[in-house]
Amino acid sequence: MNPPKCNDHDYIQFLIASQHAFTATEAAKTHPAGEEGPAHDAYTRLLYRTQSDGTTLWQEVKSLIALPEGMLVLDDSTLDKPYAQQMDLVSYHWSGKHQAVVKGINLLSLLWTDGQARLPCDFRIYNKKEDGLSKNDHFRAMVRQAKQRGFEPELVAFDSWYASLKNLKLLRRLQWSWLCRLQKDRQVDPDGQGNRQIQAIHIPPLWPTSPSQGLWLGQSIQDSWQKRRR
Repeated sequence: MNPPKCNDHDYIQFLIASQHAFTATEAAKTHPAGEEGPAHDAYTRLLYRTQSDGTTLWQEVKSLIALPEGMLVLDDSTLDKPYAQQMDLVSYHWSGKHQAVVKGINLLSLLWTDGQARLPCDFRIYNKKEDGLSKNDHFRAMVRQAKQRGFEPELVAFDSWYASLKNLKLLRRLQWSWLCRLQKDRQVDPDGQGNRQIQAIHIPPLWPTSPSQGLWLGQSIQDSWQKRRR
């Protein structure tokens, strides 16, 4: 068997250098003229061989991360595929960019930041049709993985989609403070006086923070967290 003509390092360097086109055909064009470089099929085979998990990503970034500091941010994004008919991983998702449900490939990512650097440290590809896992299942899996890797963040931030009771209880067991937006009709019990809707509760500008209470998003995630660090 002939050895591969390109490796993951070659493709990563191409992605860093390319600004617009990211196809295997474009990658093959980047080799100097006259050099017997890999054809586009070599890059296609490379992508099929490469495992789609966060282990390799973690190996690349872990030396740059201060595990007991910083903030973890979990969010998802959708790569639009409006014309795909029989493409794997394509399904319908809400898009904040388009403010509508669109067809595409959904990627959940976990990012670490200290307010300056922003480093992705884990990801999951949404494919419920094959693995049966919801976005909230992926959320909990990445949080548990982060704990196993030694993270002790000052804050975990995410949007209201991930504010399910199971997710928040997991963060409470880990004693991690969290920050997210909650719907105004969400039932909460901040003072032990019984559940009631958030819209009926007076929330002061600086809400007390603890792993069991979390935070309500009164201003941008970044500004709130930076104020905590000062």
